[in-house]
Amino acid sequence: MKTISNWSQLPQFHTEEDEAAFWSEAGIDPRLMNASLLKADTRESTTITLRFDPRMLARIKRVARSRYLNYQSMIKQWLAERLEDEA
Repeated sequence: MKTISNWSQLPQFHTEEDEAAFWSEAGIDPRLMNASLLKADTRESTTITLRFDPRMLARIKRVARSRYLNYQSMIKQWLAERLEDEA
């Protein structure tokens, strides 16, 4: 069995079948996995500051209220949808 000790050793997979075949013959070195877990950002979210024109923010809040949403949650939803469109 091949042991992956560096993330750069992973090939590009063209299909799920290729990936399944690769992982049936390979495994990740536990030290690599542990090192990755220690570096991971464990926070669920990061606080940022955005400045909006007061009129725009008022419009956003009205739209959110009409949908029974918190305006910050609605903005996050809009951003997530846009990111999916971009991908």
